[in-house]
Amino acid sequence: MTDDEVPAAPTVGFVGARGGVVAQPDAEHRTRWTLVEDRVAFARAAQDLAPALRDRIAVVVHDLRGPAHRPVAAVRWIDDDWVLLLTPTAWFTEDDRQVHTGELGCLVGPDRVLTFEEGDARVQEHALERLGGPGGHHGTAPHRVVLAVVLSLVGVAAKVEVALGDAVADAERLVFDTGTTAPVQQVYDLKREIAEARRALVPVSAELPELSEADEEHPLVERRTLERLVAAVERVDRHLDAHDDLLSDMLQVHLAQVSVRQNEDMRKISAWAAILVYPTVIAGVYGMNFRHLPELHWVLGYPFSLALMVVGCVVLYRVFRRVGWL
Repeated sequence: MTDDEVPAAPTVGFVGARGGVVAQPDAEHRTRWTLVEDRVAFARAAQDLAPALRDRIAVVVHDLRGPAHRPVAAVRWIDDDWVLLLTPTAWFTEDDRQVHTGELGCLVGPDRVLTFEEGDARVQEHALERLGGPGGHHGTAPHRVVLAVVLSLVGVAAKVEVALGDAVADAERLVFDTGTTAPVQQVYDLKREIAEARRALVPVSAELPELSEADEEHPLVERRTLERLVAAVERVDRHLDAHDDLLSDMLQVHLAQVSVRQNEDMRKISAWAAILVYPTVIAGVYGMNFRHLPELHWVLGYPFSLALMVVGCVVLYRVFRRVGWL
């Protein structure tokens, strides 16, 4: 657990550090930002931060779990001055082309901020960098921390969408590359990863407006900023939906290509079967043991039958080549 101090005065700058934020020494009013490792430590530390709200915090933290213990997006006001933010996180790994999900929790009080993050989305690190950069010195320290966390969360979601878009573009090239193996498995894998990303990111837009509901005069995050954030999340969702539609179209195109190739193969097989059947028919005719077959006693009967077979096969071959079957 890392326990660092966050300056509350708007004029005090932030200095980013791994696992926390360090204030300048001359800060008069400080808000302590505590970072813990997982949900269990978060629940224990959250109850210690506000003893008067211990029971309410415990119930909210432990009850906010999705099916099969999947992370859920939720904003819960524990009290007028305490708000809990839980949200899934997502990140994309290039080596296996998969979307992985984690969880982020943030408990904000009048002078304390408690956060945890499970997974490698690195939302907290991005928030620390944002706090140390320009534009991160407006409002009280809790407001700035929450805004930085939410902005970083949306930024990470946008990066996941861009990475999935690149993966979809690579899959599109495979579909039209006839020299490669069937890309069906890759297309389905990407559709599954897009679904995973949407499950992790889309519910956030439904919960973000709750950050400004409790106190309209002094919201935790300004309504206009939240509207832009919600619009950004919805834009990411639309892009993911477009990627999913493109993958569906690519799958249809691939199946159409397979059908066309199968039809071409069937035409070739049928053409060669017809060419091979023709000499078989000639041989079958002269192989019948009828008494009155003039060519059976003809000196040139054997070369005549062979020539008839060859000429017939050549004629059929040229006909099939002309109509595009060979």
